[in-house]
Amino acid sequence: VQLQASGGGLVQAGGSLRLSCAASGRTLSSNFMGWFRQAPGKERVFVSGIRWGTGTTYYGDSVKGRFTISRDNAKNMVYLQMNSLKPEDTAAYYCGLSRRGYATDANDYDYWGQGTLVTVSS
Repeated sequence: VQLQASGGGLVQAGGSLRLSCAASGRTLSSNFMGWFRQAPGKERVFVSGIRWGTGTTYYGDSVKGRFTISRDNAKNMVYLQMNSLKPEDTAAYYCGLSRRGYATDANDYDYWGQGTLVTVSS
């Protein structure tokens, strides 16, 4: 499986961005797709995730009500719509795939995209 993340950029506080993650290769209904972010000098933190088969979604506390994750099974795509962005959302965002199902720990992911940088100015 290969993952390709895109959609990052520079945005003012209060603005919106949509990240995309394209998955190539074999994806299974039992897989779990997650978005993580990593600020310089900090660990990779769970932002949101979605069960590939059921579409059940999960969010970290800091983004609930502002971010929305979705997937398009036919296109093997996962999206992260980010609204009401704050300067503290600034980070490199990574999409990952876990063969083990629901996972919020980066160590439980088997594949990663290359990351896309989101910068929110105040």
